[in-house]
Amino acid sequence: MEYFDKQAIDAKVASMLPFQHRWHNRFHLEMPFGLINDPNGFAWYQGEYHIFFQWNPLGCVHKNKCWAHVRTRDFVHYSRPELALWPTDEHDKDGCYSGCGVAERKRLRVFYTCNAKDEQGNRSSSQRFGTLQADGTVKKEEFAVMHEPEGYTAHFRDPYLFTRHGKQYFVIGAQADEKEPRGTVLIYRETEDGWECLGEPATRLGQFGYMWECPNLLHFGPFDALIFCPQGLEARDYDRQNVYQAGYIAGHLSLDGMAMLQHTKFQELDHGFDFYAPQVLNHEGRHILIGWMGMPDRDDDYPTREEGWMYSLTLPRELTLRQGHIYSQPARELRALRIAETENTVTADSAARVESDLSDGSEILLNIKLGEAQNVDLRLRYGLEHLTFHYDRHAQTMTISREGMKNGARGVRRFRLYVDEMLSMHLFVDKTAVEAFFQHGEEAASLFVFPEKDIVPSLEVEADAPMETVTGTIWQLDAFRYEGC
Repeated sequence: MEYFDKQAIDAKVASMLPFQHRWHNRFHLEMPFGLINDPNGFAWYQGEYHIFFQWNPLGCVHKNKCWAHVRTRDFVHYSRPELALWPTDEHDKDGCYSGCGVAERKRLRVFYTCNAKDEQGNRSSSQRFGTLQADGTVKKEEFAVMHEPEGYTAHFRDPYLFTRHGKQYFVIGAQADEKEPRGTVLIYRETEDGWECLGEPATRLGQFGYMWECPNLLHFGPFDALIFCPQGLEARDYDRQNVYQAGYIAGHLSLDGMAMLQHTKFQELDHGFDFYAPQVLNHEGRHILIGWMGMPDRDDDYPTREEGWMYSLTLPRELTLRQGHIYSQPARELRALRIAETENTVTADSAARVESDLSDGSEILLNIKLGEAQNVDLRLRYGLEHLTFHYDRHAQTMTISREGMKNGARGVRRFRLYVDEMLSMHLFVDKTAVEAFFQHGEEAASLFVFPEKDIVPSLEVEADAPMETVTGTIWQLDAFRYEGC
């Protein structure tokens, strides 16, 4: 088991803020060194949002999993990231895996998966609570579940707490141990004698991948949504195109009947190249999501590894459920990043091409009344390189192409996007992270680009016939501000 020196690691982080490398993002959470992945322990406590996330401070590989921690009141100003939880004993010696957070009256607790392997490489998983201390560390406490129940493998992880009718439950990702491994989730209920396994909520999905990770159970008025990350699905023409997916089913959860009733088909939360393991906090009537900008088993796609760090977290998003579909919009607090004096209004009538300069970090809000246009390209141009969003009005599809970029992974992603007359796009363009929202949040896409040259991108909108109108606004965005920087 590796040795973790919190004081030295925290000091190293502080010495490397603010970021200097041209590929480091300005308004996405990331670390100056090491590999980060799943957001964890997302909670509101004593007037602040607490965001934990998986971090290997010792290298850019998926091992030595710890939890880093930041605090923010407004998703703009942040505490300096610090090491909060790391492997210390026989139960979590091979990683403090993902989990959640819950604010109680006088303490902030986390609930995470302990991962350990024996000399033969056999995994054991257990679920443990901890409490955040004044010194920024998590004090490890009691175990809720020491082992997976009979009939399930040790791929048993990522607990997410929720309450119903005054009782506390958690949902956890699992793998049924059958002739062919089957992904699912299990639900546990707190009792006077501990945590009772209620079993799997039945769905109509059947054999749907070999493992479900990172579940969240959300309540939208009379409806429920089960968010999870299935592994082992085959790609299709217009969805499931990443190696692993992040999505949801929406319906009605019956805890008495242990079934997800009248649920929708599985729908993806994000159609970009780089989105996985989201975690959602319900605070003051808002469902706020933060995801991992990255993808398991695709480390070679990210050239920042050669510079000593990998991956980011997404911007916070607000989720709403409408007619069985989750819409996501950038959290309203992010408007504070706009530098007002840079506001640039875009207006064009009957034009087949519109261009605009951008900044080091930009927010782009566009409404394109298509008119006669059948095909529209929105390009972010980095000198001779470009990232393209192509909308095909006849096929009703959006295609995102990184084929015009030189560094990192390329490829395309396609998804259905139904537009009548007005195509709406809302983009956040950071140094390497790009997040796009379509049709007022009906769909979203997160992805990385790694421009070869240190160049500020420009915006191009081009169609195969005159667009009736192109209107919108572009702002330069400020960087996140860390304490002491």
